[in-house]
Amino acid sequence: MTRFKYEGRDRSGRKRGVISAPSKKEAMMRLKNQGIRVISAEEVPETLLTKEITLGNPVKLQQMVVFLRQFSTLLKAGVTVVDATRILSAQTSSKALSKVLSEVEMELKEGIPLSEAFAKHRKIFEPLFINMLKAGEATGSLDETLERLGDHYEKQHTTRQKVIAALSYPAVVGIIAIGVVIFLLLAVVPTFVDMFADMGSELPLITRIVLGASEIVQKYWYVLVLLVILGAAGITLIRRKKETKYYLDYFILRIPVFGSLIQKAALARMTRTFSSLFSSSVPILQSMVILERVVENEVIARVIKESRDSLESGGSLTEPMKDHWAIPPLVSHMISIGEETGSLDAMLSKIADFYEKEVEHTTDQLKSLIEPLMIVVLAGLVGTIVTAIMVPMFEMFNNVQNF
Repeated sequence: MTRFKYEGRDRSGRKRGVISAPSKKEAMMRLKNQGIRVISAEEVPETLLTKEITLGNPVKLQQMVVFLRQFSTLLKAGVTVVDATRILSAQTSSKALSKVLSEVEMELKEGIPLSEAFAKHRKIFEPLFINMLKAGEATGSLDETLERLGDHYEKQHTTRQKVIAALSYPAVVGIIAIGVVIFLLLAVVPTFVDMFADMGSELPLITRIVLGASEIVQKYWYVLVLLVILGAAGITLIRRKKETKYYLDYFILRIPVFGSLIQKAALARMTRTFSSLFSSSVPILQSMVILERVVENEVIARVIKESRDSLESGGSLTEPMKDHWAIPPLVSHMISIGEETGSLDAMLSKIADFYEKEVEHTTDQLKSLIEPLMIVVLAGLVGTIVTAIMVPMFEMFNNVQNF
């Protein structure tokens, strides 16, 4: 929504103000409906204070699923696309989606096709969404396409939530462990330094290490904070460029246990998206271009590009996949069967079902294994610090008793 600064007149006299509208034409029309004769209207440039800042897609996957289900239902009930858009704009719980649907409604009234109207909002609607809508409009099966998109996003959301649940537990426990260790090094260990200095005897190695760590944290804590900030900024910059993101994704996929989980989730997303596009009659080469953008893993995206190049040159879709470590033989074998039998969409759907179940099974296993492991790690860190303090104290007590 764009803001326009206007000047005009009504029955009470001269009017000045700011109005929000999708376009200047719409702003003029709204002012006219309010009884204002517009003299001038200029777009207000965005500033850091007025610009709406969002990270990633402002519409959650579950909100998108509900929107698609309702849109499909309304179209099947005979409601026009314009009316369905207006109804959903008023009903959705997402402010960002409601705002976009209001703009789409205005554009539909001007005769712009639905897919083109949605294509103007790339931050919310990805290429997969736009191209499937175009195919649905071309084949006259828009309601079925929306239903298929709802199924796709629902399964994608379920898989993503399982991966997040598996990775979040060790991350949270790890942060808590680091926090506890820093607290002990900053607040507890320093209270024993003078006591140990008065002992006059050599301290155990473990105690000297803990005291040294405590001194470093106290003197250079700001360096540690700066390193964390620089690390987060560095990872963000790496992920923005395909060349550097490839090496980051390569490293992530090679991580024991967790790399396998992320690989399975990426394969499930790839095959589910490919199946949805292919079954919606999107051309296969165009589908593979979209796959490269939405797969979210640069290692697998490069394999998709190589497969597309192979297909364009008259080769096999699966030839590059067979020779790549990131694509299991199961995937290339079933896709090859789908090519030969003319049932590629069905085969891709079966592969996606398999890997979605694999993700579910792996996350359940990880939860049962990681919980006791993280408890042991946390207990080990705290126990090491406590032991480093208690050992010299026991020696001091023994010396006092012997004296």
